[in-house]
Amino acid sequence: MASAILRDELLCSICLSIFKDPVTLRCGHNFCRVCIDRVLDTQDESGGYSCPECREEFQERPALMRNINLHNVAERFLITQQEQEEITGICCTYCVDSPVPAVRSCLHCEASLCEKHLRTHSKSPEHVLSDPSTSLEKRKCSVHKEPLKYYCTQDAVCICVSCSLIGEHKGHKMESLDEASENKKKKLIIVLHKLTTKRVKAVERVWSLEEQRRKAEEKAAGEAERVTALCTDIRRRVDNLEKKVLSEISRQEKEESRPLSALIHQLEIKKDELSRKMRHIEELCNMTDPLTVLQEPDTGDLCDPEEEGGDEDTGGHDKQLHDGDDLDVAVISHTLHTLCEVISGIRSWIYVEDPADILLDVNTAANNVHISDDLKTATLTRRNQNRPETAERFQDYQVMSRRGFTSGRHYWDVESSRSGGWKVGMCYPSMDRRGRQSLIGNNNKSWILCRYNNQYSVKHDSEEIQLPDKISSDRVRICLDYEAGQLSFYELCDPIRHLHTFTAAFSEPLHAVLCVFMVYIDDHCVDNWVKIRT
Repeated sequence: MASAILRDELLCSICLSIFKDPVTLRCGHNFCRVCIDRVLDTQDESGGYSCPECREEFQERPALMRNINLHNVAERFLITQQEQEEITGICCTYCVDSPVPAVRSCLHCEASLCEKHLRTHSKSPEHVLSDPSTSLEKRKCSVHKEPLKYYCTQDAVCICVSCSLIGEHKGHKMESLDEASENKKKKLIIVLHKLTTKRVKAVERVWSLEEQRRKAEEKAAGEAERVTALCTDIRRRVDNLEKKVLSEISRQEKEESRPLSALIHQLEIKKDELSRKMRHIEELCNMTDPLTVLQEPDTGDLCDPEEEGGDEDTGGHDKQLHDGDDLDVAVISHTLHTLCEVISGIRSWIYVEDPADILLDVNTAANNVHISDDLKTATLTRRNQNRPETAERFQDYQVMSRRGFTSGRHYWDVESSRSGGWKVGMCYPSMDRRGRQSLIGNNNKSWILCRYNNQYSVKHDSEEIQLPDKISSDRVRICLDYEAGQLSFYELCDPIRHLHTFTAAFSEPLHAVLCVFMVYIDDHCVDNWVKIRT
């Protein structure tokens, strides 16, 4: 068992044989010198080098360092293995007292011989000697019982002398066994080289698939984390909206109850006063002495209570009751509308594809906007870029993307400088490139998020909406659902926060658009740039 484990550790991962002249790469993995040279030769064409085992990449063809310790271990293992095979392998046929390893086998005698018996063995030609073998019958012709000495290339079989002279192979092209063996070895070496190349490609393919699987797992984990964060944010918003609406309902209930309680209190006092008067009148009615009844003070007000304006008082109370405000359902309606907007915006963000590959189109960039070499960053500059004036170039501050979207769900992220003013969004390619209408947000062909003096707003067709909450992150996500006609903006904080969603019936391709404009702080123009994140 230990020997098998050691053998596995001494196998080259390319040829799957015991190391021969083992060498080591910088990453620490070992290979046969011949094997790794072949692999590196195949990588010469691509110009990139990597370890077949761990896929670590090298800028230049890696130097091969001979592993002397591993070479000695492999050599000792082979010697030990050979000694064990000699002890447990083919033994001399004539040494019956104790097993003695055989050194040769006689095809004529069909016996194996040790050194001692080989010296006394017959030297006549018919006694053909070969390497020790347990299957001596396979080394003889099955027809003539003679040793196999030739190879018939026509029938691809080993034959004896009689087969070549008088047998069915007479007249066929023949080769000696050594010659035929060498020719076959050359072919096998070519096959081995092809198989080695295929195995290297298979290893590379396995690595590539494993890398794809790893990325898929990472993506799935990221999506799960993102959805969890979104759901947490939704629950937080719903809880806040619930508390807000319940608080508003409670406030309105108290406002409704306050005048009603006062009215009830007044009526209770009035009721007690009327009861007192009724009891006094009943007492007068029950008196038998007419003088006493007549001597009571003027009681006209007791005898005709309707003349005091009781109906008027009651009517006043009723008026006061009906004039009380009903529950303001507008607050609830607004809350539900806000909740639907949040869910709609988040839904359109969840089901987008991978990030869109956005590259800026230098042909549309204004001459006061510098575009980075990777076509990802737009920076405001005072130095004129001296680009040719064309119909598609913006007059000031702006640049549009090369790519346009006519369907599907897509998103792209932008990062901005901490200071300065900018606008990001999407626009139709048919928008003006000169004049006031060429500024994004000032026309009906662009939808944007804007920052100016640390104030944020969204704008379309010159209609601007100030965002109530401050944006603390310097990263923003723009999500497009073309078929649904929705363009949404999110702040990339933890958790992600929905800012606003535009709804429109899109009729042209939508291109990403950036705008960087001058902002002065203490009479100094601040640095200003916007970068598309990949």
